[in-house]
Amino acid sequence: MGRSRDNRRRAVAEAVVEAVEGGLAELIPDPDRARAWSLLIDGAPQSHVDLDDAAHLSFEYQRRIGHVIDLAAPPGRPVRAVHLGGGALTLARYTAATRPRSTQQVVERDAALVQLVRRELPLDPGARIRVRSADAREGLAKVPDGWADLIVADVFSGARTPAHLTSTEFLDGVRRALRPGGVYTANLADGPPLAHLRAQIATAAARFPELALIADPAILRGKRFGNAILVASDTPLPLAELTRRAASDPHPARLEHGAKLVDFTGGATPVTDTSAVASPAPPPSVFR
Repeated sequence: MGRSRDNRRRAVAEAVVEAVEGGLAELIPDPDRARAWSLLIDGAPQSHVDLDDAAHLSFEYQRRIGHVIDLAAPPGRPVRAVHLGGGALTLARYTAATRPRSTQQVVERDAALVQLVRRELPLDPGARIRVRSADAREGLAKVPDGWADLIVADVFSGARTPAHLTSTEFLDGVRRALRPGGVYTANLADGPPLAHLRAQIATAAARFPELALIADPAILRGKRFGNAILVASDTPLPLAELTRRAASDPHPARLEHGAKLVDFTGGATPVTDTSAVASPAPPPSVFR
């Protein structure tokens, strides 16, 4: 009996390494949580999943998106959510755990990655999560008009957001799929001089009347590369509670909105399909 348990512990401790369409995927066991794993693609951290506690969010940016999910509707109320970019399905699992009976669609282009995640990190069979292997924009186009309460964009290819997911035309698709009062949130990555982030705020402002940005102050000051979370809607956002939650995280973040957020853009102009480029690649030091 004791030998069997030891063997299982050794098996759990072994990383799973497999080639997927986006590069080399690694599932690395978390030494501090018995059934938790981190997903890396070509060495870049993508997701963290705890199979025993789907409501646990380890990565800073995912915690901040988790706050948006928490406040997208009254506590516990089911939502209809679209996730553009799947990774290890962390945020879809979180939504299912915190908002039971939610109906969710995940659009993840990398079919081999989806197969790996389904095999090694299986979903709760009771979760209403449909995973479609498709390009994010093509998958979004198949969402019925006004269907979604929440759309989460967390799409990276080679640690960069593809150009066609950074434009006003892309956000037109987001607006079409969202119900009135629905919430859009996106994981944006940039570093000094923050040209990409400023342009993405200007782009969102061209399509949404209500915006907020959540990030580490050092990122907003252009001191280092990192993630910033955009939140947008056609109705007022829960700014006070988002601010409180972001500030009380283990890694505190600041929320910008209104005139300060407009000033942050520094006169950047909206991005269109004809001018769009992929987000900048992170410096190698980010993942060391």
